[in-house]
Amino acid sequence: MARLSLAALLLAAGTGSFVAASDLLYVTSYAGTITTLDLSATSPAPNGGKVPVIKAVGSNQGCKPNPSWLTLNHAGGLLYCIDEGFAGPGGSLSAYRTHADGSLEPLGKAATPPGPVSGSFYGCKNRGFAVAHYGGSSFSTWDVSDPSNIKNLDNLNFTEPHGPKPEQTAPRPHETVLDPTGRFLIVPDLGTDLVRVFSFDSKSLQTTALPPVQAKTGSGPRHVAFAVKGPKTFMYLITELGNTIVGYEVTYEEKSIQFKEIFDIGVHGEGKPVPQSAAASEIVVSADNKFLIATSRRENSTTVPSFDDGSTPINSDPIINFSIDDSTGKLNLLQDVAAGGYFPRHFSVNKAGTRVAVGMQKDGRVVVIKRDPASGMLGEFESFANIEGEITSVIFDE
Repeated sequence: MARLSLAALLLAAGTGSFVAASDLLYVTSYAGTITTLDLSATSPAPNGGKVPVIKAVGSNQGCKPNPSWLTLNHAGGLLYCIDEGFAGPGGSLSAYRTHADGSLEPLGKAATPPGPVSGSFYGCKNRGFAVAHYGGSSFSTWDVSDPSNIKNLDNLNFTEPHGPKPEQTAPRPHETVLDPTGRFLIVPDLGTDLVRVFSFDSKSLQTTALPPVQAKTGSGPRHVAFAVKGPKTFMYLITELGNTIVGYEVTYEEKSIQFKEIFDIGVHGEGKPVPQSAAASEIVVSADNKFLIATSRRENSTTVPSFDDGSTPINSDPIINFSIDDSTGKLNLLQDVAAGGYFPRHFSVNKAGTRVAVGMQKDGRVVVIKRDPASGMLGEFESFANIEGEITSVIFDE
């Protein structure tokens, strides 16, 4: 059974209805909204379609104009939203109290350097928050111990030579990820073909740059995911411009982290072709560390029945599903199937491993795909929701 917040338990006791945390999805859109969807509340598909429609139970515009990323502290009932701030001069970081009915209570907001696109908690009791700034060629850190008073700690501007591709006109930090030990921050930089690495003091939250990982020239590192297999740790890098998945074996010393490349394959799997138009996007390792899922954009490799009328076929980009070898960390292709539409920018897997929620940026649609947690296999579309604007992130409330 999903863990319920205090508010949910009070509602269950007789003060009203509540929604289990695992049934809520938070979705950001460049229309300026954070939308809350309730997966337990659906209506029949329109116009003869087969996939039920998810009910929206909340909408908040406090992260506008360009919400790009959500990070959840579920235990604390806190949701943080990053605004990319296209119009400038900077972006923002805002905090919200989550409620069992899907509503969000604004707590605090801080202006940030330009172009923030991803953030991660770090440090003692998740007091720190580290942000990658794609548009600002920088990396910033924040003290979020008091969500009503978010404090800037440091801003690092990057000036390294950029890569040879047209998309690499400057350093482009694209994501911030905490490693499995909670001791290092990993920041893939699309513009410089580097994977930046930082250590930090857990109490002061001060970060220290360590030697970066050099990716293949012109590959454009985008996102990373980790898998822990007994005594072994593996990191998987997805590259947006090279359209590859690069695997690394990770080893640790007292104050350092080391990466040894073990493979470099196309996003569709070893030996599988990748269209020249492709732009690989998200990569996620399942909670049991047994499977890895990736998405690719701009392929239009297959079609699915329209979610809005059930008959007209629509183009779909792929979602690619792998198992992870326990001893070598290598990936074995399981499936290469339709993601549910065009431009699957972001997706997440629930902790039970039974659902994958995918945000179709250009279609303005969220789809939920059924998943068998034992085999890792993706199944049918469970439900969907149309949301105004370009979808940028979708996460489960858990």
